[in-house]
Amino acid sequence: MSDDQDRLVSGNYRQAEDAEESSLRPRVLSEFVGQAQLKENLAVFIQATRERRESLDHVFFSGPPGLGKTTLAGIIANELGVQFRATSAPALERPGDLAAILTTIGEKNVFFIDEIHRLKPVIEEMLYTAMEDFEIDVVMGQGPGARTIKLPLPPFTLVGATTKTGLVSSPLYSRFGITSRLDFYTEADVKKIIFRSSRILDVKVEDKAAGILAHCSRGTPRVANRLLRRMRDFAQVWGEGKVNEAIVGRGLEALQIDSLGLDKLDRIILTTIIRSYGGGPVGSETLAISIGEAVDTLEDVYEPYLIQTGLLKRTPRGRMVTGHAYRHLNMTDDSSEDQGLLL
Repeated sequence: MSDDQDRLVSGNYRQAEDAEESSLRPRVLSEFVGQAQLKENLAVFIQATRERRESLDHVFFSGPPGLGKTTLAGIIANELGVQFRATSAPALERPGDLAAILTTIGEKNVFFIDEIHRLKPVIEEMLYTAMEDFEIDVVMGQGPGARTIKLPLPPFTLVGATTKTGLVSSPLYSRFGITSRLDFYTEADVKKIIFRSSRILDVKVEDKAAGILAHCSRGTPRVANRLLRRMRDFAQVWGEGKVNEAIVGRGLEALQIDSLGLDKLDRIILTTIIRSYGGGPVGSETLAISIGEAVDTLEDVYEPYLIQTGLLKRTPRGRMVTGHAYRHLNMTDDSSEDQGLLL
């Protein structure tokens, strides 16, 4: 594989991830906690594919960050016993980048594209024939003598993932045979994930401590694992290495995470809407400028959980905080800036 291809596919992409976070990822469906219906369906599709000795139909995953889209793509490859190659859409800068990967993908292997909604149009169009007909059009030469030839591809499985389904074009979306949305996890499932991760990290976690962490993890395994690693640090320095209720309470306070799992920026978002915009409505771009964050970060990382917990709502005119947010922040509709609120 050339250096240019290595820039695009799984080697560097996977190495760029936090090594410890990667070690916590389930490798097979039986290890994957939560998303019961999705997991059950995938098990059927994978078994049927193995029995027919075919390549799995193309798979599309959507949902907020940190719910396991990349993990499931890797699990699919492991369950099928094939190679897994991964990249992100922004890394595919030229049609030649995609052609270099697809022509060496290998039969029945899994090719994962993260942030697939960010594909450039010219690259997306090349994917159409690759997904449907397993061939791509390559332009040979330049100028008047240029000609197009069709290169056959081995049957492969494309797994696409996005946090923004609405930005994926209809022609691309329609070419996926398996489409699934990942939802936020229940506290019970997050608690199971915390215990599983604690065994891998070789750290003892008390049941009550795990329950508190699960409650503050925003229904997101990635957040749960990140909190567990930080509690392990606090337990090592402040205690005897065991994550208990006292360590978790002190640790969450140090991290400025409250009882609902809101961090400092979550509270800044809500209080900015209340104090600067009278509780809303306010547009996402205006709000992003006010808090000094990118619009994508606001919409993809923070808003989904704030909406799910009933603290924020979207209206045709913009974002508005709810009565629940006022109560949680100990504010009233006529709150003034001198009211007490820990940010």
